[in-house]
Amino acid sequence: MVSLRPATIDDAELLLSWRNDPETRARSHVGDVIPLSEHVAWLRKTLENPTRELFVAESDGEPVGTVRADQDGKFKELSWTIAPFARKRGLAKEMVKLAAGQVEGPLRAEIKPDNIASIRVAMCIGMRQNGQIDGVLHYVLER
Repeated sequence: MVSLRPATIDDAELLLSWRNDPETRARSHVGDVIPLSEHVAWLRKTLENPTRELFVAESDGEPVGTVRADQDGKFKELSWTIAPFARKRGLAKEMVKLAAGQVEGPLRAEIKPDNIASIRVAMCIGMRQNGQIDGVLHYVLER
């Protein structure tokens, strides 16, 4: 069973290790390796940002992923990362479904076309493709 908790600055190194994983970088809009100092600065700003929510997903008390929700106009834009060791266990669907239930309003997500796992996650929570811009698929859930 998956649960969500708010991220804290103490999660910095763990979140960075997931972010810098080669498969995660290949699926991200920015594929560069991020240094710790840059990541900590980003995380501090994220935690202080009232229009951004950052959750850490846990399964049996062990961190397994993260979901971010950013206010983007009328939408909350979701993005997620599953820990490398936790992939292919259905945990991403559970954590994104939980996060979607905790944020209000319509949702959107931007997903690269070759990221089949994330496309399945988006569809699992009821998102539907709403176009493609610059080679990135846009998914939405009006509610």
